[in-house]
Amino acid sequence: MIELIKIPSYAKTILDTLQKNGYDAYIVGGCVRDNMLGRGASDYDITTNALPHQVYEVFKAYHVIDTGIKHGTVTVVIEKMPVEITTYRIDGEYKDNRRPECVSFTKNIEDDLARRDFTINAMAYNEKRGLVDCFGAQSDLKGKIIRCVGDADTRFTEDALRILRALRFASVLGFEIEEKTKISIHKNKELLKNIAKERICIEFFKLICGKNADKIIDEYKDVIAVFIPQIEAMFGFEQHSKYHIYDVWQHSVCALSHTKPKLCLRLAALFHDIGKKDCFTLDENGEGHFYSHAKKSAEHTRDILNLLRCDNATKHDVLKLIEYHDAQICETKKSIKKWLGRLDEELFFDLICLQKADTLAHAKSYIEDRLSALDKIEVLAKEVIDEGECFSLKHLAVDGHDMLSLGFEGKQIGNVLDRLLTLVIEGKIENDTNALIAKAKMMQK
Repeated sequence: MIELIKIPSYAKTILDTLQKNGYDAYIVGGCVRDNMLGRGASDYDITTNALPHQVYEVFKAYHVIDTGIKHGTVTVVIEKMPVEITTYRIDGEYKDNRRPECVSFTKNIEDDLARRDFTINAMAYNEKRGLVDCFGAQSDLKGKIIRCVGDADTRFTEDALRILRALRFASVLGFEIEEKTKISIHKNKELLKNIAKERICIEFFKLICGKNADKIIDEYKDVIAVFIPQIEAMFGFEQHSKYHIYDVWQHSVCALSHTKPKLCLRLAALFHDIGKKDCFTLDENGEGHFYSHAKKSAEHTRDILNLLRCDNATKHDVLKLIEYHDAQICETKKSIKKWLGRLDEELFFDLICLQKADTLAHAKSYIEDRLSALDKIEVLAKEVIDEGECFSLKHLAVDGHDMLSLGFEGKQIGNVLDRLLTLVIEGKIENDTNALIAKAKMMQK
């Protein structure tokens, strides 16, 4: 494993510079882990026995940023890459389950590694000494295990976000969480209420896009419910439908497992039926119905994403997917063009992906015909796009300037263009400039 560690030139420059000035220095944490897993690393953190003011002195010829000097961290920009350099430290008392009140600097790399969250993140490396692994990280990497460094309760009480980080690593890496760590996660889950929603959002969004997301989200649903309590309404809620073999929660997790790891799709899959309990009715034959549940699910999801401080672009796509997840798209180009116009191309195909995932989480007798229909819709949609057929205003052979020259004003322009687009999509007129202008003139009368 060790031979897989490749240090990029900018990080090597920092290590070499510190060592030439008489200090120890190592790459540390996630970059070591990811290299040893053969994943490569996107950024490299450095740890050293040099004190912050000494780091400043060593790199005075470079751009140095005071990132968190109180906690021993400065950032040096080399080859246009910002690299955090942190002095070996021992953390003081944690009073808010987020950060230490103070830190004390140490000369020993082993002390610094002992304060870290999980064994697989508590390794350091340089070419001179090689790998420093004090807590069995190599064994845990080989066994695909997430294990706290030292006492799990202590680690999670120090920074409760580590609870969610454990789930994220297990999901993304496909690892199992070691038993004592698992017990502590469930025991300390309520500490997540002390963590800023923005920090939770970052970890949860990474978690949900992991290859093991369905398993982790299901096994630790009680933990997820601490910061998304709305999901509790899905647990064990039977659907009483011949189309369903799972309760609402299991159905949603199963649907998630059939989507590609794209954030808006994974979120939509998990929350697409979250409003079902609010809409449930039972008919005289004992069959369950959920009229308008898509709208109610979108409302709940909007509340969840707002609470998590989700960005607007992701929120828009997720809500649209949920709103239309049970929409009936006909196997005709006319229907498909209407939907392509209502959504953009990418979101349309995401909707088909979500509908396929939703279908695969239904009873087997329902799946084959529905998947076949969705496959045909996908093929026809690709034909529409490849053949350059008109399905949105940007494809229309006339535009606002044309309408303005005909004497239309203000909202009239948009209304006329929408009517012309509808006629083109329905095949009642060709997408031809002269024909469309003639039709627009008729609309003036």
